[in-house]
Amino acid sequence: MYPINSRFEWDSKKAIVNLRNHGVSFEDAAEALSDPNGLVIYDQLHSIHEDRFCWIGLSSKGVLSVVITDRQDDRVCRIISARRASRNERIRYYENEKTYHNRP
Repeated sequence: MYPINSRFEWDSKKAIVNLRNHGVSFEDAAEALSDPNGLVIYDQLHSIHEDRFCWIGLSSKGVLSVVITDRQDDRVCRIISARRASRNERIRYYENEKTYHNRP
């Protein structure tokens, strides 16, 4: 699952709360989801009712961690939350980016 080719949707009320709590808009999250070097991690702990993923990608606000679910039936990527990536997530992102750019 790569959200780079997806359409994005979100709950507008949740977007306001997310911006207030984390300082990251869902528009910024959509930008990070379009990062071709993004890193996707399956979120087994929160995938009870639907598969959830954490996408770590670069936006104009820096490296973001975006929780998403993929709506396969209508090919829409739903943004659940977004925040600035933790130190460990940034390290993983930049290590992945180095590997990606060094591929033959």
